[in-house]
Amino acid sequence: MGEGDARVKAIRFCSAILMWWEVLVLGCPEDLLSLATTYVDNAYAPYSGYRVVAVLRDMHDRVFVGVNVENPSYGLTVCAERVALFSAVTAGARRFKEILVYTSKPPPPIPCGACLQALSAFDEGGLRVYVHVGGGLCESFALAELLPRPFRL
Repeated sequence: MGEGDARVKAIRFCSAILMWWEVLVLGCPEDLLSLATTYVDNAYAPYSGYRVVAVLRDMHDRVFVGVNVENPSYGLTVCAERVALFSAVTAGARRFKEILVYTSKPPPPIPCGACLQALSAFDEGGLRVYVHVGGGLCESFALAELLPRPFRL
């Protein structure tokens, strides 16, 4: 193994350690998690039963909540992340600190590509994405980890 390979492995190892430190030590923002658990029953998911809540915090500490809304024409279903984002934009918010995506049962609600792309239009490099399944660990990501090369005009 060459010196470059060892460096790459060391960087990957350190990144993994940092990610787990963030999960175990930092956890999810408690205020966002508490709010998410109160809204989970408002999700409209009669087809999948998979209820998702997204809580988005802007740079002025205002909080916006969205839930997933399913439709019998599956392509018209709207994810909780975009509902929260569109609500925030409607209220005049343009810069965001963090978003918590919550569901009460597995699998973890990792945002889909459409939601990540929509969020990326408002990300200036610091948006944190927290993913939480009720009763489990909270995962924390930088938006760029989940969508490393967003579409830009």
